[in-house]
Amino acid sequence: MRAARLIKMVLLLQARPAMTGAELARELEVSERTVTRDAAALSEAGIPVYADRGRAGGYRLVGGYRTGLTGLGRDEAEALFLSGLPGALRDMGLQDAASAARLKVAAALLPSLRDAPESAAQRFHLDAPGWYQEPRTPEALPPVAEAVWADRRIRAGYRRRDTEVERELEPYGLVLKAGVWYLCARVDGVFRVYRIDRFTRVEPAGTAFDRDETFDLPAFWAERAAGFARSLLRAEVVVRLTEAGAARLPYVTDRAAATEALAAAPPPDAEGRVTAVLPVESPDVAYSQLLSLGPEAEVLEPADLRERFAAAARALHARYG
Repeated sequence: MRAARLIKMVLLLQARPAMTGAELARELEVSERTVTRDAAALSEAGIPVYADRGRAGGYRLVGGYRTGLTGLGRDEAEALFLSGLPGALRDMGLQDAASAARLKVAAALLPSLRDAPESAAQRFHLDAPGWYQEPRTPEALPPVAEAVWADRRIRAGYRRRDTEVERELEPYGLVLKAGVWYLCARVDGVFRVYRIDRFTRVEPAGTAFDRDETFDLPAFWAERAAGFARSLLRAEVVVRLTEAGAARLPYVTDRAAATEALAAAPPPDAEGRVTAVLPVESPDVAYSQLLSLGPEAEVLEPADLRERFAAAARALHARYG
């Protein structure tokens, strides 16, 4: 434990011109007294750590000293590519590996480039969870993530509606979508998707599996997500749209379905309005979505949905006069 802390201290000082005792204590999660003892131990070991006394003092490496302890381990290298996802790293238990990898990269950079990580962090940040929801970390995520990295089978209980099923899975990859974690796994030779928060238990199956090197996680997820979104569109509505309504339609309903419906629509009428057959999840969902278009959309069919819009228009007229 102490050896790892001493290495991290050297890498921190190598990546920056100087650091105060308080800064080092905060980074290393120890007391300033421990920092003082560690600096003395490094000096005794021949590493030129110099302590400046006084209010503006601190610790620095003398004479451009550079350590060779910058080789990345596999877990650190893999975590480095996820370092723009701090929440995801924390949830999977990889934050320490990512921190070590960033320090090693920073230590290996030329002095003129050492501000690159901070510069990038101030210009790009990925906030994965959606608005208006409290992100929660599923209890099963750390053991599932460990199995994904190690290519090891797992046995899991999975909640499906009102029943629980038992599955032995080959976990291939994890996806974080709008704050929800999913596992892409192979079971009985078929790739499937599982929500992590529906696992009731996860335990190692004790054996590794041979990974299919042709499996492409981003491509698989894109295809499955598109198919899932399309499978939700089980109803249709006929809607007449103004030019402004047609332009806004892809932003209030399923984008792909709206784009295809507009492309298949006949030419606009004499008033410039276009009539499209729009796939929707349900009449209730269509009502909430199309209502936001206001007078730019007129629902023609089904008749009961058109009446709901007419009733809403009458209520609005009564409200606003």
